[in-house]
Amino acid sequence: MLLSEMSLEYKKDQLAFHARIKELQAAAKTETDPRKADLLQSRIRDLEPLRREARELAELTARYYERGYCRNEKYTL
Repeated sequence: MLLSEMSLEYKKDQLAFHARIKELQAAAKTETDPRKADLLQSRIRDLEPLRREARELAELTARYYERGYCRNEKYTL
């Protein structure tokens, strides 16, 4: 698999995480049971790092071979 193909997959994943987070946020706003609302917020907190990582990796893999691209130091050795 090419890095450009991987970039598209990471972007799709990031968009899917984003859509799910938005769904959960809407559900949490309308939830009347505080325990269920807390569970929804917990799930949102669990998904946020996954969304952020997918976004970062999409950019990294899309721009990996560009001259002058300053890579995220989190993903370098």
